[in-house]
Amino acid sequence: MALADADRIAAARAYVDALVSHDASAVRLDPGCTRIELGVKTGRSGDHIRRSLEGGPQFKLIHRISDFEARVDGAVVHTTYYVHVHPKPLGLAARVTESFDVDDSGAITAIVAGFSVPRRKA
Repeated sequence: MALADADRIAAARAYVDALVSHDASAVRLDPGCTRIELGVKTGRSGDHIRRSLEGGPQFKLIHRISDFEARVDGAVVHTTYYVHVHPKPLGLAARVTESFDVDDSGAITAIVAGFSVPRRKA
């Protein structure tokens, strides 16, 4: 049976939430999951991506997510949101577009990400 759209979005949202919390325990990643960022493979397996979420220096800069939006197209969840980065007083945020392939068990099997240069955002 096909997974409900709300459950696919919840899988993607768990990943996005882990960008801030650095706790990937609620993120369901397929063992073979890959992540492509700006055309470069930055995640080679579910375990590798999980370790990056929890301890990767590239994610430690993120202190907040805002303006999260998601839509489902088949098995793919397309998201847009802003990541707000340290130092907080500068008010910098980058717009992120990220697509998550989510299988019928609710596991993320692939992630494709792009983002803009951080700019001041209220």
